[in-house]
Amino acid sequence: MPKEKSIVTNNVKSIRSEKFKISQDALAKCIGVSRQTIVAIEKGAYAPSLELAFRICYAFDEKIEDVFSFDPNKLKGGINKL
Repeated sequence: MPKEKSIVTNNVKSIRSEKFKISQDALAKCIGVSRQTIVAIEKGAYAPSLELAFRICYAFDEKIEDVFSFDPNKLKGGINKL
């Protein structure tokens, strides 16, 4: 059974490859993770921790909302606002 994609989407690949023109390995080394972690984040197979998301944004000098987004409609059972 295929693993579900994360409800957190991102622009990591486009920012990394188009704006900075750096490899996955270079980004991984910059923020202290493995290249496989970057691959999984870019594919949407893994939602990074809040700390890791901030590290990525700091490395890119971007606001978190310009790199990551959350789609509550993808949640099983939905989510309600308070």
